[in-house]
Amino acid sequence: MLFGRLGIENTIEVNPGTVTEEKLQDYYNAGINRLSIGLQSTCDSLLNEIGRIHNFNQFLETYNMAREIGFKNINVDLMIGLPNQTLSNVEESIKQILNLRPEHISVYSLILEEGTKLKEMVDKEELILPSEELERKMYWKVKNILEICGYEHYEISNFAKKGYKSKHNTACWEQKEYIGLGLGAHSYMAKTRYSNSEDMEEYLHFNKRTIHEEQDEEAKMKEYMLLGLRKIEGVNIQEFKNKFMQNPIYLYMIELNKLYEDKLIEIDTEYIKLTKKGIDLANLVWEEFV
Repeated sequence: MLFGRLGIENTIEVNPGTVTEEKLQDYYNAGINRLSIGLQSTCDSLLNEIGRIHNFNQFLETYNMAREIGFKNINVDLMIGLPNQTLSNVEESIKQILNLRPEHISVYSLILEEGTKLKEMVDKEELILPSEELERKMYWKVKNILEICGYEHYEISNFAKKGYKSKHNTACWEQKEYIGLGLGAHSYMAKTRYSNSEDMEEYLHFNKRTIHEEQDEEAKMKEYMLLGLRKIEGVNIQEFKNKFMQNPIYLYMIELNKLYEDKLIEIDTEYIKLTKKGIDLANLVWEEFV
């Protein structure tokens, strides 16, 4: 386990119902030292409604196999705002997951993607989403329970035990460069975002890539603000100065003043960060830097 000894996070996402014990063992032997398991909910009826192929028992089998094999850093993905989901559903899911003591828990709000069956069913009112007010109650219930149980809320959707913040995700939120290896993998290098071909022949022999974005300095600074405001601690003003040789307070005076007056952000001598209201209306904050 060279990666573990070097303190390097080597992570992979797996789905219950498709990953096998053999695959988990292979991942572990190859040096993978962090797993992210996509559960979404402990309620089987909700999983079925959103088209997941696994149930809660299959998740438990996957989780327990991973522990037995030796994985000591596991994230569990949960979702709120699912069709027909109730506050008690969410509370029950959190409590059942806490019994397993994962090192990291991610909690995402449902986003309906165009062209999906789920989006079509919601549009036809065959499935009913919780109200925005109820979805926000779900979020704050999750946050309260997890913080009481010792998890640090360090990014708008992520909670970790001490020492287990996701290194890869944190690097992305801090706009650090990374290289994606393999079919369809994404990279961010030299202000450019690109992805590898999803065709094996092209990937192996032609190194074909698709450019998604080439940033200028202005775009890079705005993105830094947007990503930084995902973190609960917010944007570090001195780090912005060191990186771009400009003060974000003056550079974005109009945007920040508007957000401050709307009580969506707070600013002190070190950080610019979301308020409680800002967390609930984070999309409005991020839009200022798109």
